[in-house]
Formats: sequence, structure tokens, C-alpha cells
Amino acid sequence: MADADPRPASQEKAVLRPGEPMGEWDAFVDSSPQGCIFCRSWWLEAVASGQFEILVLRRGGKIAAGIPLVHRRKFGLRALGMPPLTQSLGPLLGPPTSENYEKQLSNEMELLTDLAAAIPRVAHLSAYCHYSLTNWLPFYWAGYQQTTRYTYVIEDISDPEAVFANFAHAKRKNIKKAEKLVAVRQDMPPREFYGHHAMTLRKQGDAINYSFDLFERIHRATAERNAGKTWFAVDPEGRIHSAIFVIYDARSAYYLLSTIDPEHRGSDSATLLVRDAIAYVSRFTKRFDFEGSMIRGVEGSFRKFGAVQKPYFHLSKSRLLLRAALALRDSLRRRREG
Repeated sequence: MADADPRPASQEKAVLRPGEPMGEWDAFVDSSPQGCIFCRSWWLEAVASGQFEILVLRRGGKIAAGIPLVHRRKFGLRALGMPPLTQSLGPLLGPPTSENYEKQLSNEMELLTDLAAAIPRVAHLSAYCHYSLTNWLPFYWAGYQQTTRYTYVIEDISDPEAVFANFAHAKRKNIKKAEKLVAVRQDMPPREFYGHHAMTLRKQGDAINYSFDLFERIHRATAERNAGKTWFAVDPEGRIHSAIFVIYDARSAYYLLSTIDPEHRGSDSATLLVRDAIAYVSRFTKRFDFEGSMIRGVEGSFRKFGAVQKPYFHLSKSRLLLRAALALRDSLRRRREG
């Protein structure tokens, strides 16, 4: 006799689309271990207006798992991927329903298996998972590839002075130097921030890779919810040395963007801005996530803030014809980051 299907008979799949009520989803994000600011409906609307949907699995009428899916084009083909300035949009699971490890893992396996099976077939899918998701086996069985990436997180910022004391000596020295050279100001206008970032990248031979319209939408959405703020460093001559944009919710703050004028890099002002940002957001949130980087020099800087390394998964799946092109692109990217 065939084994009975272990999955609950009441499980059902649903798709939430822009314009539909999102209160149930946002409440689920609040409860999920993988829930973060990037999964909230208002963030998705800001970075992918009208181009996203949320695939959910319900048990007993309540969301038990889900994944935001953002529609994109890859080499002219239909794809699902990451919107700009968004750290993670991978699978979300509900809080554990059992203290028994085997039961908890079995439930996780079932939900992730069903979630992977329910994702639409496209030419390419790319999803960066939250670091709290440590199990990608069902996606491996479904034919996905996985690359491990890293971010750096200060787990507890409730006592900013204790956080600062844990900075490496070089970072504390940078702060003392910067305090003598620049003043820290808040709330840099969006157009000025974007212009400064574009200018500093041009000086380094690079081009900005996000639009002002996108940044303005994010800035507006976070300002309306007290979920984002800019800091910038100015010298006595009125020259802006650096600026940062940090976003946050009740769980974590994220070091979303930084712009440093290469002509004034020696003032070490960005370190001073990070210190002041941590002191400010400690009133509203628990953690500070540097958003990671695979670039050697940037990684080394984040590590010196006393942050803990957190591995997270990049899940991807491509048709055969796309793999060679993507492999070449990734090879070139690793050379630049090395």
C-alpha cells in the first residue's frame, strides 16, 4: 500500500499581487525568522512597482511560507530576480511550530519543497536568502544552484558605547581623526545625495547603477515610516567628504548606500558617520547589518567594526543557454572584486 502523503491536506497555494491587500503578508513578515525590511510590501512597491508578486503557501487558512518574486528580463527572456538596492528576497518560513528538531526540520523540508515546486518556470531565477535560512536542500533537489555569500552584522546595538568599544583600534583612530576635520549633519536631500554618489563614482571611473527615481521612491517610502535616514560629513569649507543612507525596521538596520569623495578619503569621515548612525538607530532596532560585500577591501573594513560574519545563500536556476553567459559575467565580476 502506498504511503500516505505527509503534507497537510489543508495546504493551498496563492499569489498576492500589487493592488491587493497586503496586511496578512506584512504580518507574516513580522513573524518569520527570515522576515526583513526588504520583504515588506511597501519596499517591494518602491523598488519594483507593479512588477512583483508574492507566492504564498497557506495551512489552515494562514500563511505558512512565502517568497516575493520580482519579474525581470534576462537577455530578453522572462526571469525572476533581485530588484536594485535589495539585499534579500528568498524564502520565508513561519516561526517553528514544534520544539522537536526532527518535526521542525520535516515541516521545513515540506514547505520548502512545495515552495520550490510552485515557483513559475522562467529562463532564469536569482534569489538572495536571509542569513537565518540555513537549509536549501529542497531547492538543490529541485535543480537549483547555490553560491555562499557573506554579510557582517553587529548582533546587539542596544548599548552603542559597548559597540564602539568593540571597534578595531584602527576604526577608533579613524573616528578621532575625522572629528577634527569634519562636522556630521543629517537629512541630506535625496537629489544632493544621489548627485554626490554619481560624482564620486565618476571620479573613480565608474557609473552609478541605480536611478534617481528609484532612490527617491525608497527615500520617500522610508521617510514616511521613520525607516531611513542620511548622514553626511562636511568640512569647514563646505565640501562634502562622505554620506551614508541607512534603513531600518524593528529587527535590523542596513547600511544601504555610502558615497565617499576619493579626494577626501583620507579624512576617514565615513567611519564617523557609521558610528553616529549606529547610535541613532539603536533607539529603534536591535542589529546593524553592513549588507556585506565580496570585495576584499570592503570586507576587511566591515570586519573591523566588530561585526560577525554571516553566510547566506544565493539561489539560482537557469536554462542551459543562459549558463555560459552568466558564468562569464560572474568570472569577470570576481576578477574585479578580487
